Amino acid sequence: KKTSEQNNYIQRKRTNFFKMKFGRYALLSLLALSTTSFVRAEDDSLLGSDVAVDVDTATNGSSYEPLENAETIPFEAEVSRMMDIVINSLYQNKDVFLRELISNASDALDKMRFLSIEEPALLEGKPEMEVRIMYNVEDNTLTITDSGIGMTHDELVQNLGTVARSGTTKFLEALEDKKSGGMNMIGQFGVGFYSSFLVADKVRVVSKTPSEPVQHVWESANGDSSFQIAVDPRGNTLGRGTEITLFLKEDAREYADARRLNDLATHYSEFVTHPIHVRTTETVMVVSAIDADETSEEDELVVKEDDEDGEDEEPEMEEVTSQTWAQVNTNKPIWSKDKDEITDEEYQSFFKVINNEPGQAAKWTHFSAEGNINFKSILFLPELIPSNLRNGNLGQANKGGLKLYVRKVLISDEFDLLPNYLSFVKGVIDSDDLPLNVNRETLQESKILKVISKKLVRKCIEMIRSISKEELPVKEKKEDDDEKEIEVDADGNIIDTEDDDDDDDGEDDEPIEHPYISFYKKFNPSLKMGIIEDEGNRAKIAKLLRFQTSKFDGENDFVSLEDYVERMPEWQDEIYVIAGGSLSEVKNSQFMEKFNKKGLEVLFLTDPVDEYMTNAMPEFEGKKFMAITKEGLKFKDEDADMVKRREKAYKKQFKPLTKFLKKTYGSSVMKVVVSKRLDEAPALVSTSDYGHSANMHRIMQAQAFQHGRSEEDMFISKVLEINPRHPFMIKLLESIPDEDDEDSTVDTKSIDAAWMIHDTAMLNSGFQIDDVKSYSKRMTRSLQSVMEIDSLELADEIDPPEEDDEPEAFDADSMPEGMNMQDFDMGNINMDDFNMDMDTEDI
Repeated sequence: KKTSEQNNYIQRKRTNFFKMKFGRYALLSLLALSTTSFVRAEDDSLLGSDVAVDVDTATNGSSYEPLENAETIPFEAEVSRMMDIVINSLYQNKDVFLRELISNASDALDKMRFLSIEEPALLEGKPEMEVRIMYNVEDNTLTITDSGIGMTHDELVQNLGTVARSGTTKFLEALEDKKSGGMNMIGQFGVGFYSSFLVADKVRVVSKTPSEPVQHVWESANGDSSFQIAVDPRGNTLGRGTEITLFLKEDAREYADARRLNDLATHYSEFVTHPIHVRTTETVMVVSAIDADETSEEDELVVKEDDEDGEDEEPEMEEVTSQTWAQVNTNKPIWSKDKDEITDEEYQSFFKVINNEPGQAAKWTHFSAEGNINFKSILFLPELIPSNLRNGNLGQANKGGLKLYVRKVLISDEFDLLPNYLSFVKGVIDSDDLPLNVNRETLQESKILKVISKKLVRKCIEMIRSISKEELPVKEKKEDDDEKEIEVDADGNIIDTEDDDDDDDGEDDEPIEHPYISFYKKFNPSLKMGIIEDEGNRAKIAKLLRFQTSKFDGENDFVSLEDYVERMPEWQDEIYVIAGGSLSEVKNSQFMEKFNKKGLEVLFLTDPVDEYMTNAMPEFEGKKFMAITKEGLKFKDEDADMVKRREKAYKKQFKPLTKFLKKTYGSSVMKVVVSKRLDEAPALVSTSDYGHSANMHRIMQAQAFQHGRSEEDMFISKVLEINPRHPFMIKLLESIPDEDDEDSTVDTKSIDAAWMIHDTAMLNSGFQIDDVKSYSKRMTRSLQSVMEIDSLELADEIDPPEEDDEPEAFDADSMPEGMNMQDFDMGNINMDDFNMDMDTEDI
């Protein structure tokens, strides 16, 4: 009875209010619509039809006084401890309070929807299932309202005042034992609700459930050891659901802002099933009602001509506050649908939602995992390289790429669910089985996340492999091809025409690039990083690698390790590789001479990560990687006995030269040996089996942030290999005196020749010349000898006579050849725009 009287009283007050204000507000509304546009809510059911006119009529926590005749109930000890932990140590990021409250509202709506299946009458009078968020800048309040199941008096006491629903003593003790200064909480009603006190001095909860005839109010201030609960003196204002009003702290005024609320609600609750609306308040200036009436009367008067010079008076303006509702979660969680019901366009559209960069998805996989943990996921391979990877920031590329949801509520986008080498993969994971009420640190170390991560990595590798198994796309025919006329002879044979020959030589013969090669060109460094980091999946990733080789010259000709091994001769038991800075460098390397002559295929390693990769994976399917720039290279197809006898003979013959060269070069090379593989080059510089190659040495020197690297760390054991059949080496051997002749010396030309062979070998082998000054002096002496110059003394400076200053004449010969008027950019200048018909008067 009391509730009915209260309702009647409130209804009368509202009716009188509208009668008094109707005329003025109706006029202001029309004027506002004529000067500015704003969108009203599709359904203002939670607030009433007067929302878009006056802020004061909105239902929020500031519209009524503190509770009277309320019962005061102390918090249980565990709840007090829980609130202390939540406020002081549990949440590092205050923003999560909105996520928790929206998640609670979504749970209440889900429960209402479930109950309404058997009892449709529960939705009578209020069929809306939604969440509404509004703020009041003047009162510094924030209100979240849902039309869910609501709570009874006892449920308010149990859910918000005891530990029965919000956690356990054991959980609290575990949190306190952690003593972690900053942990993000993943919670549900109870623990999550207490996050409100991160930003609020006081919290008021109003709730109405269909199982009770009255509406109750729960209220507590930050730091209080008790809470108040009472029957709402306003009566049933909600109809059904829960309204939580936060009286914000002074340092939390940022949350009474539409843009801030939009961003937070979109970030955390973008895919929540139920609609989430945020109300925006905007103040606009419109012509006042009085001035508008006067203007309409003046328009009826006749304006005299004498008033033409008069100034128009500016109309009197007044402020009108308009309010609009906007839904923030318009994107749908398509991962919850069956993949057969989703079109490619929908997948591409969803990819653009979760990806913060341009481009489309090249491939995706949509799956449900079942077992110890159940979850649904969609993973995407981007078509374009993410900007972080393009700039070499491999560690930063993971951030925001993979989002973890629990029942469509974002938990985090910073979990390391995928290793760094798969950081280019974008996607979502949604699970109902993740443990709630645990901190981020514990969840990151959870076995459940490790299981999820293992399954995601396997799915990513399978998705990449599926691209490599695709058929080569067929080139589309031109429309002219179907209409082309064919000439035949008397016997019916097709006659080749000149047009056909032209087509054969044209662009149509360009090979089509396989989709996997397109993908591999962009992301192969990441896969190679996977070889280094992921030992468990190394064998699978190795089969995804592709290399350009000496056997193929095409830009898109890439070879897998499996194909390479299949083509190896029977005697070859190693995979030959050569590393360099570019494709042209390795193709033209003098190390390739012997291999080209024998027709042996060599893999080209032109990425900086390649040699790191081969160090981490020294072999593939039992075949060891062998760099052809290393010393001691052997070919098992040769006569081993003949090779041994030649090696012994050459070593004895060139012993004086090798001894002389080692003494001359000093520490520049570790040793000088007679080569068994050189063909046309006089000498090359190889490295020892366990030493760095020239390419690796160059990469190590280019490290921007290396600290404390000594010369010993950068030292390379260089081996100078000389060609015993080359005329340079034979001639140089002849200029070396016998070891027994101690009085004889080597002339300067022979020493310079030895150093020039050394320098040439160093450059051809990819090394730099350390002593540039000595190299310049040797080159100067060589040029002096070739040009037959006796002295390098400079000629005397010329002393031309003084001349009068004259303007420098135009030298047409100094102009670049072939220059004409077309070389000058005239822009959009049109010579016809110029008047060339001027007469004397115009001048």
